[in-house]
Amino acid sequence: MMGRRRLELLVAMLALINCRTAAKIIVEDKEYWTSLGRAELDEALNVVINNKVAKNVILFIGDGMGPNTVTASRIYKNGEKGRLTFEKFPHLGLLKTYSVNKQVPDAASSATAMFTGVKVNQRIIGLDINHNINDTSYCENANSESRLESLATWAQDAGKSTGFVTNSRITDATPAALYARSSNRKWECNTAMPMSAFNCKDIARQLIEDRPGRNFKVIMGGGKKSFEANSPLNPKETVEKSLCVRSDRRDLIREWIDDKQSNNLSHQFLTNVHDIKSLDTEQTEYVLGIFANGTMPMEYTRNKKFLETPSLEMMTETAIKVISKNENGFFLMVENGLIDAAHHLSMARLALDETVEFDKTISTSIKLLKQLKMLDDTLIIVTSDHANTLSINGYPKRGNNILDVAGTSESDYVKYTTLTYSIGYAKYPVYRRSGSLVIRQDPTAVSSTSSHDYAQQVGIPEETGVHGGSDVAVYAKGPMGHLFHSIHEQNYVAHAIAYATKIGFYRSEPVQNHSYTHFSNIYLICTFILTLFCLN
Repeated sequence: MMGRRRLELLVAMLALINCRTAAKIIVEDKEYWTSLGRAELDEALNVVINNKVAKNVILFIGDGMGPNTVTASRIYKNGEKGRLTFEKFPHLGLLKTYSVNKQVPDAASSATAMFTGVKVNQRIIGLDINHNINDTSYCENANSESRLESLATWAQDAGKSTGFVTNSRITDATPAALYARSSNRKWECNTAMPMSAFNCKDIARQLIEDRPGRNFKVIMGGGKKSFEANSPLNPKETVEKSLCVRSDRRDLIREWIDDKQSNNLSHQFLTNVHDIKSLDTEQTEYVLGIFANGTMPMEYTRNKKFLETPSLEMMTETAIKVISKNENGFFLMVENGLIDAAHHLSMARLALDETVEFDKTISTSIKLLKQLKMLDDTLIIVTSDHANTLSINGYPKRGNNILDVAGTSESDYVKYTTLTYSIGYAKYPVYRRSGSLVIRQDPTAVSSTSSHDYAQQVGIPEETGVHGGSDVAVYAKGPMGHLFHSIHEQNYVAHAIAYATKIGFYRSEPVQNHSYTHFSNIYLICTFILTLFCLN
């Protein structure tokens, strides 16, 4: 017994020594920061410029993922010194997000700019500046030059497979900008359209009937009610009041299936996780997956109540497996639309959770591309359509919970949290009138500031959250990733992708090498000749 007791004590002592060694405090002194700076410089000096034509493209869009969202999510997940997966990409730029007629954009105008290369008016999808809200003139002229073509059309013309994944509705503004033309982003189904638009097709019909929508190899997301009115209700699902419910008795899902059957194309319609897991990605050419009547549940809620609903990560991984079989390559757009949805509710933790899920999806996609031996041929871009009004405030200590209290105001002597919104939806009253005074309420009085159902205080209360007008970052890696290098107009995204893949505007344009590369080669040749002269 004594021997066993001594052995246990010895093991405990060794464990304690190991813990102390592992917990050795790093002193962030001059030597530490100098070393860190040199490491970052070495990383920059070793960036390799890849001038190859990109065979494949994945464009990841974090809806509402402005700079402060990225910073807060980084701290939330990895601490101040950490980095998200896409923050490790070697190339970085900024995008100016204003639309033609607004300083602060909506998703329709910003997505149209990124997908077509042309900036447009607010709330407009796929139509140039000649069209304003609710205009119907484009419906009667299918060949109008005001109708814009997207990256999806250009990629299909080049023989590539195309598709998209979203956890919003598949008719929502961002995915719709890939395939639709509409003078009102709300025209997702026939019910939302006025009588004056009787000649126009709703967005759902355009996805099923028209090009490029009907040729997508992968379509995944929510929004089933816009395609068939008789879709059964899920008692656990909260369907948004603004959801467009189809009323013309058409079943567009059935029409999609009939179209694929009549053309002898292998296809599958998916409704849940089981369907995805059972899918033969090698033998299936076309996939339509609609997993919710409206917008899909946020990741926190999905993990608790909707386990039969696939995550963004699962949908994206499946999409890549289906779409990557084409020898000519593919174009895939992946959107996390719920980052913005959380911001509109002023619920920062949900927005950070969704951003972390988005980052996880990107990481999984990169690993899969590596397994498929496609990573070196794939241009990966991560960006946002617009920012939001999230603020990071005060002087909280390093290591402080990003969702916690930052300090107490020296003006009203009330606590404030590190994260607030300058303007947006106020779940609880922010101010209380006391005589002639207006007093801000204690943000910690309602619930824990770290809980998922907590809503941050807002400076200016609104009916719903509004967008922010700051530039958004664009991160890139892979062939031609270095084309993102400065402050760009948002419509530049489509031009950079088209040039990198040789589609659309740039299909016949030869790849141009960098001038410094020419200079470097000439310099080496001249040096060699001079050396020969000296030796002689």
